[in-house]
Amino acid sequence: MGFFDKIKKIGIFNGFSELTEDFYEELEESLVMADLGAETTMEAVEELRERCKSQGIKDTEGARQCMREILAQYLDLGGAYVDMSGKPAVILFIGVNGVGKTTSIGKLAAHWKRVGRKVVLCAGDTFRAAAAEQLTIWADRAGVDIVKQHEGADPAAVVYDALSAAKARHADVVLVDTAGRLQNKANLMNELNKISRVVDRECPDSSRETLLVLDATTGQNGLIQAKEFSKTAGVTGIVLTKLDGTAKGGIVIAIARELGVPVKFAGVGEGVDDLQPFDAYEFTQALL
Repeated sequence: MGFFDKIKKIGIFNGFSELTEDFYEELEESLVMADLGAETTMEAVEELRERCKSQGIKDTEGARQCMREILAQYLDLGGAYVDMSGKPAVILFIGVNGVGKTTSIGKLAAHWKRVGRKVVLCAGDTFRAAAAEQLTIWADRAGVDIVKQHEGADPAAVVYDALSAAKARHADVVLVDTAGRLQNKANLMNELNKISRVVDRECPDSSRETLLVLDATTGQNGLIQAKEFSKTAGVTGIVLTKLDGTAKGGIVIAIARELGVPVKFAGVGEGVDDLQPFDAYEFTQALL
């Protein structure tokens, strides 16, 4: 299965041969345990029942294929496309501390550098100790430029400097790290709004993305974070980290289904190539 080999699998389809009531009950339980969420689980299983009935499917292998299609449909919200039509493209990375924002930025910087993009990193998280230093390590590793200031500096001022540098150097994309204090703090959201105003003023023709980075291992807490950020930050996509064998991968589906926001990238390891464009059908094949 390639990239998603490490995802924790739902093994219910291997334990039954016929579509009995016990099968559907076990499937519901397995999907909830995989962090699909109760509401999404009930919708998916009910749709599976209807499809199997209308299509005359009576075995679990046929049901597995139907469920793949149902879950992939839930996830099909635009895929991994990132808008880089404007120059420079400006991509804000938001999320609470510890979810992997800095690492995700570094991996994406390395990827876009490899495919010929000129990348500038912006160390906009000026509140967390050593955040700029960590991003600098990734900038050096990826071979891209970085703009930073001293700890405690105004994040919007750092973004201004980064945009000025990007325009002067004819960069294709600016990747902006942001502070990750609790998502329900008004001051954090005010900072994000201030950064957005700077981008609007300095690069009115730039294309924009706001990617919310979530740790898959947090399960339903990740969904709560996504809801809070989406209310105020204009989230355009999700980067899901730590989606490995210890993660409950169904949270991907719950987020996409409830928020209508596509998962654009997923990470299943520590390597520089372990953050890749998200493929809904490949993911559901691995999960089931």
